[in-house]
Amino acid sequence: TQSQMRKGILEFCILSIIRRGEAYPSDIVEEMKAAQLHILEGTLYPLLTRLKNAEMLTYRWVESSSGPPRKYFSLTEKGETFYKELEQTWQELSNAVNALTVAKNNAS
Repeated sequence: TQSQMRKGILEFCILSIIRRGEAYPSDIVEEMKAAQLHILEGTLYPLLTRLKNAEMLTYRWVESSSGPPRKYFSLTEKGETFYKELEQTWQELSNAVNALTVAKNNAS
């Protein structure tokens, strides 16, 4: 279904952001928004929790000068491996879809 596809794509994008360096959830939301992929924190937190429970992510608490401590996420070794698998799958799917849609558009 569309929601399962979206969830998979969101996970891939979230892991991609975190892979570049530790990330705070609201920063992930902002980066996704800048890329025109709008995600609410209410959607992000369950995905982060699921990825953490699957041992793809770890986190550490960082004291904040303006409020409660912040939870910063990073990829585990298992998360890095999973990311690389997702990246390969994305490339294969993207190439296949592009080949089909370009061929169809050229035939029109």
